[in-house]
Amino acid sequence: MKITLLTGRIFDIKEAIGMDIKVIPSRSYNKLSLRIDTKERIPVLSVPKFCSRKRAVNFVNENMDWILKSLRQIPERKNFTDGEQILLFGQPLIICHCPQQRGGVWIEQDKLCVSGGREFLHRRVKDYIKKRATEEFTNISQQLAQKLGCKLSGVSIKDTKSRWGSCSSLNHINYSWRIALAPLETINYLMAHEVAHLKHQDHSENFWHCVATLYPQWQEGHDWLKKNGKTLYIYQ
Repeated sequence: MKITLLTGRIFDIKEAIGMDIKVIPSRSYNKLSLRIDTKERIPVLSVPKFCSRKRAVNFVNENMDWILKSLRQIPERKNFTDGEQILLFGQPLIICHCPQQRGGVWIEQDKLCVSGGREFLHRRVKDYIKKRATEEFTNISQQLAQKLGCKLSGVSIKDTKSRWGSCSSLNHINYSWRIALAPLETINYLMAHEVAHLKHQDHSENFWHCVATLYPQWQEGHDWLKKNGKTLYIYQ
């Protein structure tokens, strides 16, 4: 495996550390640092511009125990399964496989019923969540945009791994489908956050005041997402 720096130098350290690692330029002049990308399940090494291969390899090896421990703590990715309880738009539901029935996916009291073969269960649940997320998130976002007197050009549901949401300069908002599995206060916070960007394309004091206007309890949802958001990425 090779480490490629933006400076043009290439470090081949496969034999030295025996694992894949992502390398990015460090903002510091001479400081090396490590973190774990929990979404990609890979260590990330920040390397200063004038760093030697030997120094980079030694730094990684010196922190190998921490790297391995941190990687082991990342929850394994999984599929939706029969009998599993999930939170969907704030509603606790138990996934119930109904192979003999027809109708795709539907909610029946506290159950999320899924017809068809077991091998299609995960995909059908995921497709259902995406479809519902498009409807729910569009509706909420439009209502919030109207409160601000702003134009919302559209909403899309994405399978993103770096952002929960984003708002373009063309007033189009993207949301990760996985946010539908978060608590309702977190969903409401994220909707308020992205819609507020229709008015403020930054994170200024005015922006956060706008978020609070749209959803006064935003801090609770913000804190949950910061602390627990990575747990939503266990689903493929």
